[in-house]
Amino acid sequence: MALPKAVVKRIMSEAGGGMRVSGSALDKAVDAAEDYLTRLAKAASDSANDNKRKTLMDDDIANARQRVG
Repeated sequence: MALPKAVVKRIMSEAGGGMRVSGSALDKAVDAAEDYLTRLAKAASDSANDNKRKTLMDDDIANARQRVG
């Protein structure tokens, strides 16, 4: 998976009150975001499978967010 660095940089800058983000910090943030989304998707998929569905629904994501953090 490869999240666009520009998107992650914009989110970090906006959430950080307009602070600039170094290249190495951006790389670490992209890695962390990809790791989180991978864990979230796995937990959401488990939730859908437990409910015998092949489609992820809002509740699956909500439940996954509670489990993953």
